[in-house]
Amino acid sequence: MKVNEIKVSYKQRIPAKQWPKIEHSREAAALLHQTWDRDTIALYETFKVIILNNGNRVKAIMELSHGGMTGAIVDVRLLFGIVLKVAGTAIILAHNHPSGTLNPSQADKQITEKIRKAGAILDIRLLDHILLVPDGSHYSFADEGIL
Repeated sequence: MKVNEIKVSYKQRIPAKQWPKIEHSREAAALLHQTWDRDTIALYETFKVIILNNGNRVKAIMELSHGGMTGAIVDVRLLFGIVLKVAGTAIILAHNHPSGTLNPSQADKQITEKIRKAGAILDIRLLDHILLVPDGSHYSFADEGIL
């Protein structure tokens, strides 16, 4: 009988001591703004995850999806598959609001809670969910006490 073989790998190209450390939402938002595509931040929503190690150092930033002007779909299984693959222990969610509105929608709150609960089962901490707008401002779920 023949079956497919699975190989999981993670290549660390930057030494861990050089990974940025996130201690506050401002640092996460600044890092996200640096890496966000300036040509699309005001055009359509993109959903990303910052994956961190136990010392809150950034292992990777991964784009999970991009959608339309008012929403982007998040596949929670894909999100945690990636986090587990790189042995992440904490995450920060992020997405942009092209409209410039810094208020989270009910859908934003629902997906945040769904991901928080799934992470708790896997012992992966959800540290924050950052909303970004084109002018550089941000909204932090953690700072606002939503998490």
